[in-house]
Amino acid sequence: MDVHTLSRKLLRWYDRHGRDLPWRRTSDPYRILVSEIMLQQTQVDRVVLFYGRWLKRFPDWRALARATNAQVIRVWAGLGYNRRALALRDIARRMTREGVPTTVEGWRSLKGIGAYTAAAVSAFAQGARVLPIDTNIRRVLGRLWFGIPYPDAKGDGRLQKRTNDLLPQHGRFAEIPQALFDLATDVCKKIPQCAHCPMRGDCKAAEKFLSGRVRIPRQMVKRPAERRHAGKPFPNRIYRGRILKLVRERGRVKWSEVGPTVDEAYNPDIDRLWMEGMITQLIHEHFLSTHQQVISLQGVSQKRVKHVKGDKTA
Repeated sequence: MDVHTLSRKLLRWYDRHGRDLPWRRTSDPYRILVSEIMLQQTQVDRVVLFYGRWLKRFPDWRALARATNAQVIRVWAGLGYNRRALALRDIARRMTREGVPTTVEGWRSLKGIGAYTAAAVSAFAQGARVLPIDTNIRRVLGRLWFGIPYPDAKGDGRLQKRTNDLLPQHGRFAEIPQALFDLATDVCKKIPQCAHCPMRGDCKAAEKFLSGRVRIPRQMVKRPAERRHAGKPFPNRIYRGRILKLVRERGRVKWSEVGPTVDEAYNPDIDRLWMEGMITQLIHEHFLSTHQQVISLQGVSQKRVKHVKGDKTA
């Protein structure tokens, strides 16, 4: 099938079934980048709830660049993986000094931005004819073109080489990735609904799934190994998030109060060094500051602290 027929078929489906998401109504590089950073490791429905709140507080690069660590963490509260928020703020500071990149390579040079995010911002904000490849697009195209039921990142090079087989030279090529995202979410899922897929007649994996010959893996993506203290039910990042939540809500917290508050099974004899290590790391990462064995959010006065609601992970 030629590129025009394939892309038209996909876009016809997208016009009927595509999701109406707030970041699809803008071409502002700042707003696109905010959405892409938020969408890392976070469900779309959850991001929708926080996206508008963030933009109301930090509507542009300059507003975010002026923000302290404490202000950024407070507005981000609830999204988790707080490093993303500080990385986004640091990017905003660079934007105000050096200007906004205009190429994929320019975006890729920024700390905290990988190949997918650089391609996504270039495509959705700046009209670059480039295909950002994430887990969803990899799954759809790996099945469609190569008949691989569960493709991995090793085949991304092959996918990129076939960009011309999918993206038209002109017109709505920037909407093709959005259509693929939605197809992956609604139809081409872990267990795909091939009978309802608009690409069924062109997909090399459809017959395999429809015949029942595909073994469904229990786990799609291998979970990364996370640091975990002996005897604790959760990885360290959960306790780090609890520490930040505690400090945000109380404003000032004594070091000695942290352990018993964030871990109901806290035993000072065996857990104190572990807990203090996490606090120290959060200080080194500029989430927290300390003075006379009292900790607060970094950039917040020890004398005057506002109280806010919390978050899950750091």
